[in-house]
Amino acid sequence: MDSDNRARLRAALIWCMVNAVVFGIGVILVVSVPALMAHAFFWIPAVVVSSLAISAPLSWFIAPWMMMRFRRPPII
Repeated sequence: MDSDNRARLRAALIWCMVNAVVFGIGVILVVSVPALMAHAFFWIPAVVVSSLAISAPLSWFIAPWMMMRFRRPPII
């Protein structure tokens, strides 16, 4: 298994943190805007579904980027 695949497996661990951040941003946005708060019964479930959908590709791309600092240049 190469390091890129290992980083992708770590994406599953990163996913829950990314999901929490995206969900938190969405809920704060809904609660802080009065026009959205008036229809919170619609917008909060929409934030839940969209945060689940958005956090998977985000964590997929963040995982190898986080591992770049641990990669060494090849020894010649």
